[in-house]
Amino acid sequence: MLEKIFHLKANRTTVKTEMIAGLTTFLSAGYILAVVPTMLSAAGMNKISVMIATALISGIASIAMGLLANYPIALGPGLGTAALFAFTVVPQLKSWQGALLAVFIAGLLFLMISFTGIRKMMIDAIPNQLKLAIGVGIGFFITFIGLKNSGIIVAHPSNFVAFGSFKDPQVLLAIIGVLITLALISKNVPVAIFWGMLVTIVIGLIMGLCGVKGMPMLPTHFNTSFDFSTWGALKDGIPALLKSIPNTLIIIFSFFFIDFFDTAGTLVTVNQRLESCIDEGEEKDINKALAIDSTASIIGSGMGVSSMATLVESTSGIEVGGRTGLTAVTSGLFFIASMIIAPFIESLITPAVTAPALVAVGILMSRELKNIQWDNFKFAASCMLTILTMVLSFSISNGIAVGFLVYTVISMMTGESKKLHPIIWILDILFLLNFYLIS
Repeated sequence: MLEKIFHLKANRTTVKTEMIAGLTTFLSAGYILAVVPTMLSAAGMNKISVMIATALISGIASIAMGLLANYPIALGPGLGTAALFAFTVVPQLKSWQGALLAVFIAGLLFLMISFTGIRKMMIDAIPNQLKLAIGVGIGFFITFIGLKNSGIIVAHPSNFVAFGSFKDPQVLLAIIGVLITLALISKNVPVAIFWGMLVTIVIGLIMGLCGVKGMPMLPTHFNTSFDFSTWGALKDGIPALLKSIPNTLIIIFSFFFIDFFDTAGTLVTVNQRLESCIDEGEEKDINKALAIDSTASIIGSGMGVSSMATLVESTSGIEVGGRTGLTAVTSGLFFIASMIIAPFIESLITPAVTAPALVAVGILMSRELKNIQWDNFKFAASCMLTILTMVLSFSISNGIAVGFLVYTVISMMTGESKKLHPIIWILDILFLLNFYLIS
């Protein structure tokens, strides 16, 4: 049966190899079970509910990807869109329900264009250099969140930011965890981020048991209460989205943009790793994969999580031999099984424990800096300001807007405005209108 569904022989793999690859992918991406709920709880959502919803929707979506598209790719809430959701959109709307509704609408938009020529037009319209800058900027932003939430970096009245107190045990734990995780990655240790978080938890428990105040302790009870009533809460987000239509359009576009290009980029990367055949210049079954991702975002928003994404950590499973959808199905089953230990995870995870994962993922995302054309000043200026604005304004959407506007202005001043796609002009107008209304 498995051979008939996944074509194992044709892909030169076995059931055992696929299952090992699926476990590897799960362990590599399992940190989202701790990091995403921590981010969304900062926006006022119930942490344990988000954790269980993250495990459930990640499991269902990964299984669907394996069965329907036969890709060895797991899905889960993306850190980039989770950061956008918690630290940009919810503060703007003052409503996590409105943010979930925006994710829902963005998912519908994504689904609609997955099977149309608009998909290719969107990919062609956005300059590749800006796509790279947005990915790098999100990496910087995620790293900053990890440093800030753990107390390694704090606000300062004179210098704006400064180091936190190294006498604080939580700060010390975060620093130790970050250094261990980075060392593991440098040593090419499999699933290094997972092991880095696990070691950080163990060190925290040991120091806590030794009486150092502030370290995480073993849970004395399980908090098993959670709430899946967010489907009904989506309608409560309507007033928040109607307050400012231009701002709402920017928010929806930001969710759509990050999810769309993150998914497309990951699929291209995976296809390159798998050396998949190319049909008429397009990736194998990419329409199915995009449709599954967008549908997962639609369903996930109703369950109470931010936009779903194809997890680039899936490449770790591919590296150990994963070649078919059985890898994704295996990862999905592990995600669903992890719901059982979600309360235990929630009791142990602190910002100091998630900091190593956030810093490491941010660094890995930032490696695309090398592909930006720094010798072309138009690209250098728009990309640099995209990245810096995201961090300094603590807003991913602001960074995207500034990058697009700078790129357009320089193109106009250098006589290259005719090369700009109409979509760029439409987005520029929306960005400017949004800046005017929120100023």
